[in-house]
Amino acid sequence: MLSEGRGVARRCAVWGSPIGHSLSPALHRAAYAALALHDWSYERREVDASGFADAFAGLDGTWVGLSLTMPLKEVALGAATTVTPVAAATGAANTLVRGTDDPSAWTAHNTDVHGLTTALRLAGCTDPTSLLVVGSGATARSAIATLAPGGRVVLMVRDRVRPETFGQAEAAGLVVETVGLGEWAAAAEVDAVVSTVPPASVPDLDGLPVVTHRDQRPVVLDVVYGSGRTPLQRAARERGWSVAEGTDMLLHQATEQVRLMTGHEAPLSAMSAALRAALLDRRAER
Repeated sequence: MLSEGRGVARRCAVWGSPIGHSLSPALHRAAYAALALHDWSYERREVDASGFADAFAGLDGTWVGLSLTMPLKEVALGAATTVTPVAAATGAANTLVRGTDDPSAWTAHNTDVHGLTTALRLAGCTDPTSLLVVGSGATARSAIATLAPGGRVVLMVRDRVRPETFGQAEAAGLVVETVGLGEWAAAAEVDAVVSTVPPASVPDLDGLPVVTHRDQRPVVLDVVYGSGRTPLQRAARERGWSVAEGTDMLLHQATEQVRLMTGHEAPLSAMSAALRAALLDRRAER
């Protein structure tokens, strides 16, 4: 991490495909402004999996960090010199940070786990012991990583669970169950439901259990953001669940990225205000 930004250009960016929807630039630029890192910049670039290696090889010494979104969270691991335990366990990196002692070295991080943990906590789900996760890709593995050994995860998928996701859950010492899409009876006893798939892919929401006789309301977290309430969020509200916001996950994974890339604690209030403004602008454009 490089902690100073005076006189020397420092460049960061978010890469992925598609990338036009990303709100990461608003969050990171707000952080740089609040931290008076006037020589830092943050860009957005369309990069797919096949183009990642060439794009990464083309980075010059001004580049400090990258945020990675789909479909780059898995391919980015191969570019790293060092992989943190969380990134290794999930097989996914949403952050690459250049080393200070060795500028040729890059470290792969997964800050999605921090974002998910914080979003669930803010909605009242602290230290969950059981989850139902819709999907089994990279973000699903980040959700699984919020559970401590001995916890229980139910994976709701259309066909079959990705082997690497099943393997991660077993290696973490979790009890693993699988159900088909729309088999919502499995959600009756979990602490939280985390959906990692497009909202239109989540069927049969009439079957989501009604919350009764629970000491603490379970939580639904739909990781998508920016398009208003999703059908899953609306169904959860109607049935007595607490709803965690995908924007909270986005915000808090970004605060951790800012800390890793700049060496400064992230200015949460400034980043939160920038996120609210960006969401309002997006809604006004529709």
